[in-house]
Amino acid sequence: MTQAVILAGGQGSRLRPYTDDRPKPMVEIPGTGTPIIGHQLRWLAAEGVRDVVVSCGHLAEVLQDWLKTADLPLNVETVVETEPLGRGGGLKFAAAALPRPSEPWYATNGDIWTRFSLTEMAAFHHERTALATLALARPRIPWGVVETDKYGHVLDFIEAPPSPYLINAGVYVFAPEFTALLPDVGDHERTTFPRLAREQRLAGFPIPQGAYWRAIDTAKDLSEAAKELRGES
Repeated sequence: MTQAVILAGGQGSRLRPYTDDRPKPMVEIPGTGTPIIGHQLRWLAAEGVRDVVVSCGHLAEVLQDWLKTADLPLNVETVVETEPLGRGGGLKFAAAALPRPSEPWYATNGDIWTRFSLTEMAAFHHERTALATLALARPRIPWGVVETDKYGHVLDFIEAPPSPYLINAGVYVFAPEFTALLPDVGDHERTTFPRLAREQRLAGFPIPQGAYWRAIDTAKDLSEAAKELRGES
């Protein structure tokens, strides 16, 4: 698979003041000198992607100006939503600009910083003959937890353990036929995905244990990402 869409149209209100003058994917990871979308593009290129369509909205010109001067290892085209279309509508809008509409494609939310094998995910997708496959992450709980026995005795204190639940990691593989099922406006997670789940045409790929994944939603996430980059706990 050699084409992908990045959803980069959100306002990122929880990341203010970083997003006062730039869209969320243009916020830099401290210590790297590179915005979130720069890390994403390098990852996609390393996984064999040659063409990317970026769906822009809020402060689109900032992202477009950066793309003009960035030294990128793949081809990038931007499309701009003149009004908010929602995640599903944004995907459909951007997919219309993909260079090979009859081929499958990857997609990722613009606030994800991750590293895992997309080729393994694509193989998983094809083996299950799914129309859509979403990556699944197991984030760490942001609080310490208390372990007890059945009698109520405290056994241990565990800092930031992995969640017992898998979540949508915001990275996808889509069959060509999936595009037509997306809403023109709205959220595919509330419309298209539930429909495909009922029809057993939606697959979930667990990100391998040890692979890096983080959603950058808040200033704390930026700080934690910088610590993880430095190898700190």
